Amino acid sequence: MGQGFDPAAGLPPGAERPILWNFQHMRHWILHWLLSGVALVIVSYVLPGIQVEGFGAALIAALVIGFVSATVGLVLKILLLPFIILTLGVVYFLINGLMLKLASELVPGFRVNGCLPAVLGSILLTIVDYLLNRLAGF
Repeated sequence: MGQGFDPAAGLPPGAERPILWNFQHMRHWILHWLLSGVALVIVSYVLPGIQVEGFGAALIAALVIGFVSATVGLVLKILLLPFIILTLGVVYFLINGLMLKLASELVPGFRVNGCLPAVLGSILLTIVDYLLNRLAGF
């Protein structure tokens, strides 16, 4: 065996395990997901136009919101970038509200009633999620 190689670990010293095998990364993502679910429940208590029928529905909704925002939302933000710039970011808030509304159509137990609650909910969800993550040390 060469110097500096640990056969028990299978990796050279100082090398980091891939993300799939690094439990700290996995713990980070799970905690972030749980905090997003809690943020969604908090927003549902604050805004009357958003309903969540339980923490399980909030967790599923958090996953769907993340997926929809990362796919459809990203494409819309790229396509509508000139309008986002022209409106000084107002269209950005509308896109985020639309993503929240779209997620509510896909998740049973999670409802957004109307466009205004969707836009306000997306803004409030961002703020609450940020605050929860700061409190948790992320």
